[in-house]
Amino acid sequence: MHLRRTLIGMILAQCAHVHMSQQLLLLSLQIGASLFASSEGSGLFIGLAGTGAAGGIAVTGFEWNATYALLALAWVFVPVYISSGIVTMPEYLQRRFGGERIRMYLSGLSLLLSIFTKISTDLYSGALFVQVCLGWDLYLSTVLIALLFAGGLAAVIYTDALQTLIMVLGAIVLPQWYLPAFNAIGGYSNLEEAYLKAVPSKIVPNTTCHLPRADAMHLFRDPISGDLPWTGMTFGLSIMATWYWCTDQVIVQRSLSARSLSHAKAGSILASYLKMLPLFVIIMPGMISRVLFPDAVACVDPEECTRVCGAAVGCSNIAYPKLVVELMPSGLRGLMIAVMMAALMSSLTSIFNSSSTLFTMDIWRRMRPGASERELLVVGRVVTVLLVALSVVWIPILQSSGGGQLYIYIQAVTSYLAPPVTAVFVLAVFWPRANEQGAFWGLMAGLALGLARMGLELAHPTPRCGVPDRRPWLLADLHYLHFAALLCATAGAVVVGGSLVTPPPPSDRLWKHTWWSLSQEPPQLSMDGTSRRCLDGECVLGGTQHRGYPRLFARMYHPCSMDALCLSFPMISCPHNHCLSVPGSCSAAPGSRQTTEGHPALRDTTESPFWTRVCSINAIVLLCINIFCYAYFA
Repeated sequence: MHLRRTLIGMILAQCAHVHMSQQLLLLSLQIGASLFASSEGSGLFIGLAGTGAAGGIAVTGFEWNATYALLALAWVFVPVYISSGIVTMPEYLQRRFGGERIRMYLSGLSLLLSIFTKISTDLYSGALFVQVCLGWDLYLSTVLIALLFAGGLAAVIYTDALQTLIMVLGAIVLPQWYLPAFNAIGGYSNLEEAYLKAVPSKIVPNTTCHLPRADAMHLFRDPISGDLPWTGMTFGLSIMATWYWCTDQVIVQRSLSARSLSHAKAGSILASYLKMLPLFVIIMPGMISRVLFPDAVACVDPEECTRVCGAAVGCSNIAYPKLVVELMPSGLRGLMIAVMMAALMSSLTSIFNSSSTLFTMDIWRRMRPGASERELLVVGRVVTVLLVALSVVWIPILQSSGGGQLYIYIQAVTSYLAPPVTAVFVLAVFWPRANEQGAFWGLMAGLALGLARMGLELAHPTPRCGVPDRRPWLLADLHYLHFAALLCATAGAVVVGGSLVTPPPPSDRLWKHTWWSLSQEPPQLSMDGTSRRCLDGECVLGGTQHRGYPRLFARMYHPCSMDALCLSFPMISCPHNHCLSVPGSCSAAPGSRQTTEGHPALRDTTESPFWTRVCSINAIVLLCINIFCYAYFA
């Protein structure tokens, strides 16, 4: 009898292990695909191909640098966010520093960045693709796309994997139609030669702006004369990548929807592998588009560019849709339109819902603490409409900025506003002495400097071909990636100085909110005063175990309360069919334990040793592949 029970136990344990393996794989695929799809919106398709057509492969660094930021997200920042029990990124800074002004500022800044670098660029790129493919008016296409894709994040979480599959398969199908042209120029070995000969027939006399860059096939470029200097791509870009992948609400929200820390790590690894693909399926097709259609894609004459694409500063943004229209038959052309719409759907719905979440939870609930769930839903939808309207108004400015390159515009605006946020988050996580006064004034100093640079950029755009460059030295001689590094260092210095001359933060602001305090486990008390502990996903309260509740994102999943009736916030994802509630929005059913905002949360980031090793080994392999690719194309 004892032997039978032992065998049955071993079989059940093995089945459970297999089930957990399948669950980890499925959920990791979901999270990784969601991370990739959220970052690879239509703006990335259009922007990466356009910048590849204009300057070669150096823009690949923006994609490959994401590997290091994604690993930092899963191994460093997500454990801190889980332990803090936060819903939004501004909420983390409020818990870490106290006060309201930093949280309010960061929420407002996130909304501005959504308008300047996300919604407007995605709408413009999607409309540009439709315009090139179908011949529709640009602004009519913009409005139709905005109305079509205002969906809910909960649905997108579950369809991102399918959308990513469509995007990758569609992008892989495209090479089947440009490979004949690729072979006609002699293959990859002759790509550089063919690219350097891709000169438009109509040029501006006595200029060189029509000539392709001689270093087009080099990833690392001169720190002084390079369009994407290697110093900026190493230091400035790392700062911007840390902001985007580790502190941006749209991205972090994906990782926080995981069931465990191992799921989040595996999702980041998968997303990093997918980020290695754009060089081959987006950027090189953009370069080939310039080789095949130099008069359109590489135009430099303002009148000719206006005729071709409606933008006098250049038409490199049409490189990808031009290739699709000219090389693909009708059926596959429709597939590529579906690919772009899938990318646009994933990106826009994520941004719409994350932005409305930030506004309703971090701004509106502070203004109206007693707001009902219905009121929050209505306000969130109104905010979405306003964001879209402001983004549409901003499109003409976007179209003429960044030298006509959409991707350069996105990165430039990010470099003006994001580095101070990176400095504050990094110091908040790693430097316990940082306090609210230092963080706030660091953000203010960084905002003033960033807006000054952005204002100069808008007042003095990049001159057209043949026009002398009379911009101020801050624009002409200081690359935006170098400016990002200097801005981050300046904001960090203000945070450090301000923190040192003011009182240190209280100890309760540090516990579970810094990297160094994650291992501290003070006793927790339940509502009735009894001790509570959590072991391997099982919540133990007064001798009763409640199974099935995830240990990740603990404050929003209410452990030890299986029968709580949660009024879930409609703008936040509810993965795995669990109720994802906001603080104070749960009422207990008859006979259940009452859960309140002050209830101590489950703050456990413990992982299975087996899956910890699996994720760590895969991360090391990923880093080796990434470093090899950098070295090969450097």
